[in-house]
Amino acid sequence: MSIRTKVVIGGVAVGLLLWPLIGFWFALLVVVGVPVVAYLALDPSQRRRLRRLDERRQLGR
Repeated sequence: MSIRTKVVIGGVAVGLLLWPLIGFWFALLVVVGVPVVAYLALDPSQRRRLRRLDERRQLGR
């Protein structure tokens, strides 16, 4: 199982656990917002490196 798959499964699990406690929209905000904030917290050089890795993955290398 790839790391990306594990992250997606973890995000879905967190969303399902938070849903009854705090409501659907706030749980969705947490599940989507945390990765966005983490990406924005990276340095520009780290973001470039992450994009390069993503491009290589899409090309099938």
